[in-house]
Amino acid sequence: MSGKPLSPSSACARLRFRHLQFLDILGRTRNLRLTAEQMHVTQPAATKILLDIEDIFEARLFERLPREMRPNELGLFALRWAAATLAGQRQFVDEFNALRQGGHGHLAVGAISGSASKLLAPAVREMLRRRPLLVLRLYEQSSDQLIAWLAERRIDLVIGRLTDRTQRAQVQYEPLTGEPLWVVAGPGHPLRGAPALDLAQLASCPWILYPPLTALRRICDEIFGAADSTPRAGSVETTSFLFAFELLQGSEMLSLQPAALVGKYVDKGLLIRLPVEIPERMPDYGLVTRLGEEPAPLARELMALLRGLAGAAPVLA
Repeated sequence: MSGKPLSPSSACARLRFRHLQFLDILGRTRNLRLTAEQMHVTQPAATKILLDIEDIFEARLFERLPREMRPNELGLFALRWAAATLAGQRQFVDEFNALRQGGHGHLAVGAISGSASKLLAPAVREMLRRRPLLVLRLYEQSSDQLIAWLAERRIDLVIGRLTDRTQRAQVQYEPLTGEPLWVVAGPGHPLRGAPALDLAQLASCPWILYPPLTALRRICDEIFGAADSTPRAGSVETTSFLFAFELLQGSEMLSLQPAALVGKYVDKGLLIRLPVEIPERMPDYGLVTRLGEEPAPLARELMALLRGLAGAAPVLA
């Protein structure tokens, strides 16, 4: 490996789209023959492309194993960059075509479920009213996964929360609002109509919990820990509220959920809220964007709508 720094101007001048495409395919297949087939070139030609790339970077990127082309540390870094660059090019072409045809572009948004029900739906309705031809892709997942996709440029904006202190040095975060938590159950639960309860009384009930490392599970563990208690019956761990909702309907299970997510189900009688005083609120969730990078105009427009809705939204007690 050369100790001489790589010149950005010379490297960028020599790199071609074909090189990026080759790296992307080889990173997925880890096989030179398959990469050659997908590139519609001979295997010797594919070998030459790889050698050209390594010559440009002045470093070996892959270990040549009998059955695998295994990327080394520099190779993994180059693969991530190639995938992100290609994704950015595809997004540019999609938006350019939409604008040329009189449309209003594409926007990919990731959101946690609570924010999706409380703020994102009305914000999206207003965006589509303003821009009827907008193509908006929505991904609902945990904050950790969404932030990873944001870094990979698979999405443009995240409505979520920071779950790790190290993320504050990696992304730009703007809080929107907090979320009170409710203990909910199915409408036929035996504790329906019970007077005030405490968590210690509910420890023997089966619970539907969020998986470890999620923000809500961490808060749940802290709440039970403060009450010197812990769920002792069987439990189910899931990030899917729809699955949790179905389980609650036909069982005696309980679940700790954001009020913004379950409020409408309680109002319609599909769930009940148990009278349990919860000493904690979920950490604020907010707008997460790439650090040091101005969001695209469509993302900024949606962010402005979300800020307005968050300021006008009532706080559930």
